[in-house]
Amino acid sequence: MKFDCLTLFPEFFELTKIGLTGKAFRELGHTLAVHSLREFSDKTFGQVDDAPFGGGPGMVLRGEVLLKALRSIPKSSTSKVIHFSPRGTPLTHEKIQNLLTKDHLILIASRYEGVDERAVQIAVDEEISIGDFVVSGGELPALILIDALVRWLPGVLGNRSSAFEDSFVHGLLDHPHFTRPEILEGHSVPDILVSGDHEKIRRWRLGKSMNETKIKRPDLWKCYLNDRVRTQDLATQWIAWCIENPDANEASMPKSWKGWPPI
Repeated sequence: MKFDCLTLFPEFFELTKIGLTGKAFRELGHTLAVHSLREFSDKTFGQVDDAPFGGGPGMVLRGEVLLKALRSIPKSSTSKVIHFSPRGTPLTHEKIQNLLTKDHLILIASRYEGVDERAVQIAVDEEISIGDFVVSGGELPALILIDALVRWLPGVLGNRSSAFEDSFVHGLLDHPHFTRPEILEGHSVPDILVSGDHEKIRRWRLGKSMNETKIKRPDLWKCYLNDRVRTQDLATQWIAWCIENPDANEASMPKSWKGWPPI
């Protein structure tokens, strides 16, 4: 996979040289090129912004600078140009999976009050937001996107199955994790995790994952119940039913159980 990043602060992208992203770009053939927008300015001292038409605070990235920078980058039929903006579509697990079908992403990390809208309309394929808040520029969102994508590329994770067990992959948050020692400042590891019964451990983890989602992200839990739970096996549907109906939590799944919703 190839990334091209347009920014006023190339130093931000030094962070991609460490961790999993560093492994992807250093060892596995994926590439990252960083381009300073100031190199495409025809103004003194590389000025790239100007005051907004109509007045108001702040400055706006000039459209011709962005277009010149974008046109300097060779593209393929699967290249995609992304601009990070609070008004963009939210970055989700599903969005990451969709972007993995592309072999080339061009990421625009703008600053100031944004970019001349005409340049966005001419050259940007999609605007993406990382949340309902504002940061000073698009560099951190770009780094987040790169990291979220790279960990799905073959060979990046030591155990690729780890990615499939992360939060959001199955519509749920991840379950709690524990490691040695078994007792930490008086707090013990749940007995089930040292029982050696792998099927009981799997069910316990699934139940905890569902409960975490219900408590911390009720919006995700509602979507899971509406869209996903009916596609799961009966045992999984029963665990979800128990999470929704705590009084049934200690009972084993009845032989008459017909699935979600119960009949």
